[in-house]
Amino acid sequence: MAHRTLASDSTFRALRTSVSGQVPLATRRRRILGLQPVKQRTIFTANGVETLPGTVIRAEGGPEVDDPAVNEAYDGLGHTFDFYQEIFNRNSIDDEGLPLNATVHYGQNYNNAFWNGERMVFGDGDGELFNRFTIALDVIGHELAHGVTEDEVGLVYIFQPGALNEHLSDVFGSMIKQKVLNQTADQADWLIGAGLLAGGVKGVALRSMKAPGTAYDDPVLGKDPQPDHMSKLVDTMQDNGGVHINSGIPNRAFYLTATSLGGYAWEKAGRIWYETLRDPRLTSEAKFVQFASLTATVAGQLYGTGSDEQNAVANAWMEVGVLQKQMV
Repeated sequence: MAHRTLASDSTFRALRTSVSGQVPLATRRRRILGLQPVKQRTIFTANGVETLPGTVIRAEGGPEVDDPAVNEAYDGLGHTFDFYQEIFNRNSIDDEGLPLNATVHYGQNYNNAFWNGERMVFGDGDGELFNRFTIALDVIGHELAHGVTEDEVGLVYIFQPGALNEHLSDVFGSMIKQKVLNQTADQADWLIGAGLLAGGVKGVALRSMKAPGTAYDDPVLGKDPQPDHMSKLVDTMQDNGGVHINSGIPNRAFYLTATSLGGYAWEKAGRIWYETLRDPRLTSEAKFVQFASLTATVAGQLYGTGSDEQNAVANAWMEVGVLQKQMV
């Protein structure tokens, strides 16, 4: 079952990359002026098969239904849309009002959730390793953030650029959860997917941004392989060159930045990361050092050269070994 899930996920991640490559970058387009952001959500059910999109169960404005997965997906899409609109004045994930669609009950015991370039898709989990994937708001926000990254820069999904792709999704997914819970950076747990691991699994989440490598240590899942420093960068051809593994390094840098600046993570740290994502100097093949340097530059542009904000960003990247003092 695990091998089948991994194979399916690889297929859909390849599809996501293919679809994103056909979409013009936001920086090459002109935003539609005067368009009022309006949520447009539609939730489908695949009824346990692997055929998309499935049958419509709940549409925008419709009442709650008896199926918790449907309601969780509906609410998660709404929270994500609201976050981007309220915090970054962004009209859906493509900034042009893209309707947000999701399919629940995908496959049998499917241990994953993914964005395929057109919609969110949620498995129900197997109940032994994973619970249903709609329960984790940060996972919903994470997957939809892949759409934002595709739209803005299209970071290629392999090695360090792919790890940055995953990192950005963790950043925005975590901030969306923090916004809904009204948590400051110091109050947040900085866990991705808390509650997803089934009761018998020894772990607390899929990943920890605060302490990469500590999210789980289980006889079946193994030990969380994420490094927290460049000296521990994992050299592998698995997982598209370690995109879900090495993302722990920039994840910790963001955590350090956000907690150093204090307040809500989206106020300053999140703003710096978002504007970096949208900066035309960020390329689709950027590595950690290029991304880190650009975040420090953007922080200086937003808050002033030598400001506390710029220093917090630079210090965070130095602490995880990506930047050296003479580079800042």
